[in-house]
Amino acid sequence: MSRFLSPEALRLDPYTPGEQPRDQQYIKLNTNESPFPPSPKVLEALSRAEVEKLYLYSDPTCAALNAAIAGRYGLDPENVISGNGSDEILAFAFRAFCGEGKGAAFADITYGFYEAQAALFGLEAKRVPLREDFSLSVEDYLDFPGTVVIANPNAPTGMTVPVSDVRRLLERDPERVVIVDEAYVDFGAESCVPLVREYGNLLVTQTMSKSRSLAGGRVGFALGDRELIADLNRVKYSFNPYNVNRLSLLAGAAAVEDEAYFQACCRAVRENRAWTVEALERRGFTVLPSSANFIFAKPDRIPGGELYRRLKEKGILVRWFDKDRIRDFCRITIGSREQMEALTERIDRLLAGE
Repeated sequence: MSRFLSPEALRLDPYTPGEQPRDQQYIKLNTNESPFPPSPKVLEALSRAEVEKLYLYSDPTCAALNAAIAGRYGLDPENVISGNGSDEILAFAFRAFCGEGKGAAFADITYGFYEAQAALFGLEAKRVPLREDFSLSVEDYLDFPGTVVIANPNAPTGMTVPVSDVRRLLERDPERVVIVDEAYVDFGAESCVPLVREYGNLLVTQTMSKSRSLAGGRVGFALGDRELIADLNRVKYSFNPYNVNRLSLLAGAAAVEDEAYFQACCRAVRENRAWTVEALERRGFTVLPSSANFIFAKPDRIPGGELYRRLKEKGILVRWFDKDRIRDFCRITIGSREQMEALTERIDRLLAGE
């Protein structure tokens, strides 16, 4: 670091993304990407003619993309904001709804970006321990006066919170915002989007990185009361008005329009997840119940960190967190059936001492 780094920046503990090594070909099961390419409609939308328009700024209102998203979820465009991935939307939300005297509460084991954003904005953060079985109890948040952030399904566990429990949070204190991060909701969890029209204090964030195969396109969005969306736009236009590039706007709208392809990809991931869970449990693994495109698994014959390292040596990447309570687990993205078969074959060989 340079001598110019501010004391405030020095105190930050940045979020650590999953590995993206280039030293060899890997089976990548570590960053929760889709194993499938984008919809054919996306490829059609990204024509040469559109690429040649890159000398022009993108639409700062994201009007076409917002309209497509609104139509898909039965909302109005004013209920939608699009961003450079849902991470950017979350950053807007932390800045919009938290501040002096109003902190944020989130689980102690959850998406690390929340912690990083709270630190970046100098916010008071309350870390609420998950229960012994890694479930999240809304009882622990009912009386928190600030913004509540819940990943549902949670990462890295894959476990969910019932929508009825989220409703309890919303009704307990209408004067606070509840953010439900639904990055993985399309793989089997119940969404809170239907509650958006009922509650003015609910913000639901989603991403096209996972279920719509656009991780490299960086397209995320939030759904909420139009006043909440206006608040987020106030932050956006104070930071980066042209936040979604021209090609990603086109790709996102095209991906939303191809419902059949979206459903087929999600169904394949769910099927491969069930196959992988059953295969690992037969090999003595403990696997938490997951509604995401990943599983959180603990081997019984090898430490989690060792499993991660030995798989990496053999060309398979999974995610391991060197943290209390979850050090024995590995998070494994659900890929194609061929990838999951390669994973279990390699695990068999490791357990056999090879």
